[in-house]
Amino acid sequence: MTTTTLTAAALSTVDQVAHTLADPRTVWPSGRPDGGRAWPQSLAGGESGIALLHIERARADRSDWATAHTWLAAAVQGDISAAANANLYFGAPALAFVTYCAASASSRYLRLLERLDAATINVTRTRLAAAYDRMARGGRPPMEEFDLIQGLTGLAAYHLSRHPHHKVTRDVLIYLVQFTEPRTDPAGLAPWWMDVAPTGALHADYPGGHGNFGLAHGIGSTLSVLSQALLHGLTVPGMTGAVLRICAWMDDWRQGDDTAPWWPGQITVQQAVDRHVHPALRPRPSWCYGVTGTARAQQLAGLALNDAARVTAAENAILATLRDPQHLDQLPDIGLCHGMAGLLHSAWRMAQETGNAEIAAELPHVADRLITALNTGGHAPELLDGAAGAALALHAFGTGRTPVPHWDTFLALA
Repeated sequence: MTTTTLTAAALSTVDQVAHTLADPRTVWPSGRPDGGRAWPQSLAGGESGIALLHIERARADRSDWATAHTWLAAAVQGDISAAANANLYFGAPALAFVTYCAASASSRYLRLLERLDAATINVTRTRLAAAYDRMARGGRPPMEEFDLIQGLTGLAAYHLSRHPHHKVTRDVLIYLVQFTEPRTDPAGLAPWWMDVAPTGALHADYPGGHGNFGLAHGIGSTLSVLSQALLHGLTVPGMTGAVLRICAWMDDWRQGDDTAPWWPGQITVQQAVDRHVHPALRPRPSWCYGVTGTARAQQLAGLALNDAARVTAAENAILATLRDPQHLDQLPDIGLCHGMAGLLHSAWRMAQETGNAEIAAELPHVADRLITALNTGGHAPELLDGAAGAALALHAFGTGRTPVPHWDTFLALA
């Protein structure tokens, strides 16, 4: 299949998915799944996430704004959370992000954005106060304090995109820098070491907690956001040092060699004591914990630090995955978080960033696999692990562009 033919197939598949997801009343014919992830204001699984697909298509003139408006209106119905459970993926901040993308091309959403933006700033300030209170008391951070999905790294990603020169943006970047500063720890563990398991809760399998490398819940997203701030000249005191500290920790745990490096998804206290991660524990190459996410974070850090060797290693890491059928077979799912769509889009973003022709040459194979998988049908509609997110990855591949504000900001990829 030629590149032109594949591009057309990708966009045709996106058209089909978008048609299937055109009407909120028919998307969940058997009833909405249980849990907050499927609430309308959830970016991961609710109407706001599916709205993002239709907004991006409208911004690219691949669809009219009526469908996007229908989904956005469905997403903002009911009480919108600006409480402790609000974050980039839920509540006012999630809706602010989606509305910001819409408002960049349609003035009808500016008043709604203004209200959601004010609520998100208040959420951020409340979360910052709680984080500094925890730091003053000592102890390790809970996952929801700092991670991308629940915490301040995700809020920083929004503010950096929405209003880079606002005081709240500077304040949350200062927190991320201070968060990485060395502290007295009984076991000598990193400042971002958590007492909980990767689920965010205490678990007997993780008696001393864990250190997390991933973009969803670990230090990888913090590295990505701080690096992007540096690249845009939005520096706060100590920012370069923070990026260097995170890189040094990740370098200590980097596995493989320069031609095919990889990083653990997480490590336990015992592994930290042993200074060893068994190769069998290599994570699948997903966005959330695997090389799909960590390679992009490393590429951004290398660019921010003018570290050509780091950029090359990051691009080699994604190339090695793209060229290994066994690694690709570890991603049978379609989604952005756990599946092929995340790999395709992260690799596409990396190739676009530096003009890496070798990475670009591998993308059609992954796109073809994703098209085939999507066309089998029967997939969940949601953004993070379902058809809407997979369609967005194919949309970027097919159109060759992601206009500002970038929809993949919520993945810390841009």
